[in-house]
Amino acid sequence: MSIPTVQKKIVLLGQSSVGKSSLVYQFCKGEFFENQEPTIGASFLTKELDFSTHKVSLQIWDTAGQERYESLAPMYYRKAAAALVVFDLNEAYTLNKAKDKIQELSTNGEPNMIITLVGNKCDLERRINSEEVKEYCEENGIMYFETSAKTGKGVEEVFQKISRKFKLPKKKDFKNEKRIEGEGILKLEKEKKKEKKKCC
Repeated sequence: MSIPTVQKKIVLLGQSSVGKSSLVYQFCKGEFFENQEPTIGASFLTKELDFSTHKVSLQIWDTAGQERYESLAPMYYRKAAAALVVFDLNEAYTLNKAKDKIQELSTNGEPNMIITLVGNKCDLERRINSEEVKEYCEENGIMYFETSAKTGKGVEEVFQKISRKFKLPKKKDFKNEKRIEGEGILKLEKEKKKEKKKCC
């Protein structure tokens, strides 16, 4: 028996050079490029996760962090089920910008959007106090992860935990449907009832 598949859109937001594209490539392809080209506008990759009761098909949107693309962000996070707001653990200003983006998402994002703060580049010498960041996330009811897109540390965990929070779709009612043997298609029982009502 096939298990249901949940299709969800995830968007990555944050300043340029914090490692958004690298996180996506590390998660989807297990690759890291030392000199990653800046994203222009946005790009996306897909990946499917298998759980015991269902599958989650992720459409992961990586957005540009340059200021000139800032006005396009609402278009990309529209209808997103989750948002990863990424900052560089070695650059304090990227955390401040990330907090601004979280405030924007809380105001303008989807009502049930899962907002997650991600501190990237944990393989380098950090300049940000993790405990203060954790307190901020607890106060705002959002998840927090620290990752290294270069080594892969924590990357899989981020997407796995977010995907586990997605609700399963309601089971479709197939009780009035019958599979026609040999044709491999579904036919509604009500169609047969209509045929019986036809006059001779």
